[in-house]
Amino acid sequence: MTSISYHYLVGVTSTANIIAETCQVIWDCLQPKVLPYPLTTRDWLKIAGDFDKNWQFPHCIGAIDGKHIQIQCPDNAGSLYFNYKKTHSIVLLGICDANYSFLFVDIGAYGRRSDGGIFRDSPMGQKFEKHEMNVPDAELLKVDGMPLPYVLVGDEAFQLTDYLLRPYPGRGGLNKDKTIFNYRLSRARRTIENSFGLLVSLWRILKKPIEATVDNTTHIVKAIICLHNWLRKRDEDNNYIQENMVDCHGENGFVPGLWRDEVGNHSALQDARIHGNNFSSRAAVTIRNEFCDYFNAEGAVPWQYD
Repeated sequence: MTSISYHYLVGVTSTANIIAETCQVIWDCLQPKVLPYPLTTRDWLKIAGDFDKNWQFPHCIGAIDGKHIQIQCPDNAGSLYFNYKKTHSIVLLGICDANYSFLFVDIGAYGRRSDGGIFRDSPMGQKFEKHEMNVPDAELLKVDGMPLPYVLVGDEAFQLTDYLLRPYPGRGGLNKDKTIFNYRLSRARRTIENSFGLLVSLWRILKKPIEATVDNTTHIVKAIICLHNWLRKRDEDNNYIQENMVDCHGENGFVPGLWRDEVGNHSALQDARIHGNNFSSRAAVTIRNEFCDYFNAEGAVPWQYD
């Protein structure tokens, strides 16, 4: 901001205010178009259809994850924004669809908090918990099985519930069926990893920690999310996101996207610490087991055994 203020012969404070106001206007204008709320049942069914088609995970309505946004130390903040990596940050929690567009975001939680706790206390998390998101009713996946709900997919940072699936714990000690389930879930969850990776690789300000106040950083990230979705929805010719930018599967297995070469240890977005718990209801455990059975029976695909 200091260099911009010199370039335009404007005070640093005025520069910061102009950036914040502009980012807020971008959010106000684009958010209703590219991050609409609430989503209808028909919207959720379309999202689930894309996950089933692109990632072979039926009844998936989004992938969820969180990232630390590194910032300069806020004034009089104490240890609230000080995270386990000994930097200051706020958390960007996002849910994306199968095509790398964001559905919901929560920006600005203290960096010391966990993804799971932030989601549980966020407005979107509370609405999922109260079943107020117009998510379709549970439907059969197996002829002889129980109706299965439409779910989000996340990593170990999130609690297993009847609307959010996480992997089976215990790496290296799982049987084949559970290992296959974890693999199929990780493929669907990779969409949110790619979405965050694309932000860093395509938006220059995220290539290093953001030197701005917490409020201005929040405004900047909100604008980036809106512009990303706006461009993504109009990216028919792959001008914004080229095929080799995202992860894919080739003849020899997993092929990492080029965004992974752009994301370094000094970028603004960093992985959040795994800090979940294994407490879950019997109903949630049963739902995960039913999905596991499906992926090892009717829902099996030949390449999952490789």
